[in-house]
Amino acid sequence: MTRLLPSLCFLRFPVGHVYLWLDDDGLTLVDCGVAGSGARIAAGIRSLGRDPADVRQLVLTHFHHDHVGAANEIAAWGDITICAHREDAPVIRGEVPGAPPVLLDWERPIFAQVTAATGGTIGSAAPVRVDRELDDGDTLDLGGQYAQAVAVPGHTPGSVALHLPDHGVLFTGDTVARAPDGQVILGAFNIDHATALDSLRRQADLNPEIACFGHGDPVTADAGTALRHALARHLH
Repeated sequence: MTRLLPSLCFLRFPVGHVYLWLDDDGLTLVDCGVAGSGARIAAGIRSLGRDPADVRQLVLTHFHHDHVGAANEIAAWGDITICAHREDAPVIRGEVPGAPPVLLDWERPIFAQVTAATGGTIGSAAPVRVDRELDDGDTLDLGGQYAQAVAVPGHTPGSVALHLPDHGVLFTGDTVARAPDGQVILGAFNIDHATALDSLRRQADLNPEIACFGHGDPVTADAGTALRHALARHLH
């Protein structure tokens, strides 16, 4: 676990990172990793002197299993509101199948490797309830802090980012990623490449100071510039 701000912690996982926002009234998780991640998340919370039962909200950025997999484990901790965008909520609930990605040529071998490593389970996770369906512009209360849901389709139909303007923090889910060499890039395995680029542009326009990705280390200073550079590279 890495503390990025007094109220923000980064929980690193092999795939599907998790973020924790702390406030006096409770905790908010952004994504929850693959199935079985609940125990590690709980241990991380306890290492901060808090209790897993303090979690009040779980925000799911999209339906993929490496972001939703442990949701049922976390839901059992207490009175937790699970939030997701309304376009992905039916997939998360198991009511409809998730749309597969439309792979670019360079993504095909990587996708094959990822699929083999996960036993062919890439995609939606075991069904879990969604208590609150988010729309673009909806606000969430993080212990008196203002957070806004930002619809960022393209990776999935209902991908959603979470923006905390007062803190300059943006949670991108998989719409944006950071490569091992540190370069910020458009997220891979999208259902619609052009729409995903539009969503990258929208997030760059928010000009965050800190950007928290589902894959790759967060950018902790001048993240807006990194997002704009990523957009420029993908457009040329």
